Amino acid sequence: MTTTPIPSVVDPAVCTQPPKVRRAVWAAGIGNFVEQFDFAVYGYLAPIMAPVFFPGDDAVTQILSTYALFAISFLIRPLGGMLFGRLGDRAGRKRTLSLAIILMGLFTATIGFLPGYAQIGLVAPMLLLVVRVLQGLVQGGEYAGAVAFIVEYAPDRRRGLYASFVSISVFLGLLFGAGLSALLTGVLPAEDMQSWGWRIPFLLALPLTLVGLYLRLRIDETPEFVKASHAGEDVAKAPLLEALRTQWNPILVFCGASVTLAVLSYSWVTFLPQYLVSEVGLSRPDAFLSNVISLAALVPLLPLAGILSDRIGRKPMLVVGCIACITAVPIAYAVAGIGTFAAAVVAQLIYLVPEFFLTGIVTVCISEMFATRTRYSASAIAYNSSFAIFAGATPFIATLLVAQTGTIYAVWGFLAVIAVFSLVVILKYMRETHLSSLNADKYAAA
Repeated sequence: MTTTPIPSVVDPAVCTQPPKVRRAVWAAGIGNFVEQFDFAVYGYLAPIMAPVFFPGDDAVTQILSTYALFAISFLIRPLGGMLFGRLGDRAGRKRTLSLAIILMGLFTATIGFLPGYAQIGLVAPMLLLVVRVLQGLVQGGEYAGAVAFIVEYAPDRRRGLYASFVSISVFLGLLFGAGLSALLTGVLPAEDMQSWGWRIPFLLALPLTLVGLYLRLRIDETPEFVKASHAGEDVAKAPLLEALRTQWNPILVFCGASVTLAVLSYSWVTFLPQYLVSEVGLSRPDAFLSNVISLAALVPLLPLAGILSDRIGRKPMLVVGCIACITAVPIAYAVAGIGTFAAAVVAQLIYLVPEFFLTGIVTVCISEMFATRTRYSASAIAYNSSFAIFAGATPFIATLLVAQTGTIYAVWGFLAVIAVFSLVVILKYMRETHLSSLNADKYAAA
């Protein structure tokens, strides 16, 4: 593959001025916003979409089928991470992220146009599967690339703070998707919602994509990538192979450290609202609204977590987060079982304790653990490997665990085992990165 030369930067200091960094934050965040907006809409509307694409009278089977496609889009992400990671390390972060947001918007909007099973039979779920696979490929390159983009723009001692805005874009996307889903299910009759109302959020991805593309085309390439390209450090000719050959240690460490966040987040955002409806007896609008409130409460906390991690380091935050998963989540489930709207809100606010210590910190570690030369490829492989296996499968596993055991505490048991595993990896194998050079190989001697 040939690439166009990366333009040089006249004064690297200009790229780290606050206006430049703010534009970089907006440009990087918008893609994650669109991606998570799609996740929220698909996850929250899965029970409504299930009868449209999967026939039958068993509601649990229909929902599990819809969640299975949700999981498949995750499982394909490592391949997407390899493809976009290679492109990002060779052609640059800006171009790769611009391509990613175009494709993401088109594939998300396509779901809104798909005919259902009643119109074209088995072809309908097959088309949905194809679109989810294509989305997974693009999503595999979006998040890790956006984090690299922000971290390579951020001042060294404020990387945790600036990376937190990538996490904010994620939760704003989830919030917007959840809020719109709650609004639509609240104002539209159930028949209209299942007939055509569920399509509206997916179609909104098109204008959001145009805004995102405009922002990404107006920002310069990251100063760190430009410096690596013009200061005697050649761009890797085979970044994917180089990452797999030289970065396998930090890739495995990151996977082990981050898998708890994958299970925690998707047991909360995607599984819990449906559980509140199907098992606790809360109305669907109330379940969605309770989730929206908790998402909104987390957003302003993320920069505080980033600032704290810039002061005390990444590892202490991650350790506390894993312990909080084990201790706080069963309390949240006990409160959720009360069955009132207020209890549902409080239960999900309790979820914010481990989320505070994990979300933004895992985000900044995605890029800090790898050197510039192979950062996009290595971080995409690491992030997608852990999240592909566990995040996408969590709603399916959680629903199945509750159906088989009759108790939501089986979900907590699953999460607790994962959290203990992550805790061991963090304490024994992970190296502190918050004061390290971005272009250093932190695991070279491992």
